[in-house]
Amino acid sequence: MEATVSNTPAHVPWIKDKLTGQKSPLKLKEIWAIRIRLQLGAKTRDLAMFNLAIDSKL
Repeated sequence: MEATVSNTPAHVPWIKDKLTGQKSPLKLKEIWAIRIRLQLGAKTRDLAMFNLAIDSKL
């Protein structure tokens, strides 16, 4: 019996070059930019949910 040698490359993990773990918190400028965009888009529900998440430190 002969062993066959495969020239296929090894499996590359899908998350190889990505940062993992906790992300940095939003900056105050970014928070206000999101709020303004939600207000201008008349997305009252989304704005309320965003404010709730920020207020509860999620």
